[in-house]
Amino acid sequence: MKDKSILITGGAGFIGSNFIEHFLGKYQNTKIVNIDKLTYAGELSNLKQIANNENYEFIKGDICDVQLLEGLFKKYNFSGVIHFAAESHVDNSIKNPDAFINTNVYGTYNLLNIAKNHWMLEPFLFKEGCENNRFHHISTDEVYGTLGEEGLFTEKTPYAPNSPYSASKASSDFIVRSYYHTYGINAITTNCSNNYGPKQHDEKLIPTIIKKALEGKNIPIYGNGRNIRDWIYVEDHCKGIDLAFCKGKAGETYNIGGKNERDNLYIAHKICEILDEIRPKKEKYSKQIKFVKDRPGHDFRYAIDASKIENDLGWKAIENFESGILKTIKWYLTKYEK
Repeated sequence: MKDKSILITGGAGFIGSNFIEHFLGKYQNTKIVNIDKLTYAGELSNLKQIANNENYEFIKGDICDVQLLEGLFKKYNFSGVIHFAAESHVDNSIKNPDAFINTNVYGTYNLLNIAKNHWMLEPFLFKEGCENNRFHHISTDEVYGTLGEEGLFTEKTPYAPNSPYSASKASSDFIVRSYYHTYGINAITTNCSNNYGPKQHDEKLIPTIIKKALEGKNIPIYGNGRNIRDWIYVEDHCKGIDLAFCKGKAGETYNIGGKNERDNLYIAHKICEILDEIRPKKEKYSKQIKFVKDRPGHDFRYAIDASKIENDLGWKAIENFESGILKTIKWYLTKYEK
């Protein structure tokens, strides 16, 4: 009999699959049940290394499915939920916002409500044995909107989402907050900056640059390429989630960022420069960089102040962008050159 069972949603996606691998490696007495709808961003091959682990079980399903979730809570008696599942691609949210509202808003509410009903007798009164059960909501820095040339997002920055995606995540953050303040559910939220690393979906910026470069195709960069993001290597983010889930204070929000602000054009040139060294060809890869029409409502800059999780929980990012991007490129070379 395992000590605990944890429900992870969206665990076949980029961050979720990296987290499951991290968590199973560290906690030998915890069973993980991973529910994923396997939409375009979910990929079971992300989990092939742990697919046969006796502490791991995969369920194909939708977090909006009330009966399925209630059945899983009854069967496994989860002591924790770590909620990654989300529609997350901004361009897709502009074209098709309804999927984002449904999964990110209703799906989060559904999970929270079922967890509350399973764990609690009434507001602020837990069932016996459920006193330490926790709901951990994974969110994004995009809920804060955009920054100018200076400043950082802190946990106290007012929300100002600018895309249907970020608005749906902001809504889900507020629902989590309301369940803590109204019902006393033991919930925390972490808001992260842009992740990169192994297993990321091909549509995202860094895999796109690597793939297009290797294929000899144009590398598309929005606008003038000067949009800035704070980048965090996915393994560093997973360690931060682990810490917050295990040691974070109920009701709190923790921002997890890498202190690695880079603009999109720098990233494209850095990847091309590394490929010139490790996969040289006649022409420099940077010749393939081409500017394309900017997307609507494209936020200029995101940057996170992670001092709260650093000071309160002792978290620290290990990788800087230059060390992490080299590891990332080597992983994608293995994937794309098979």
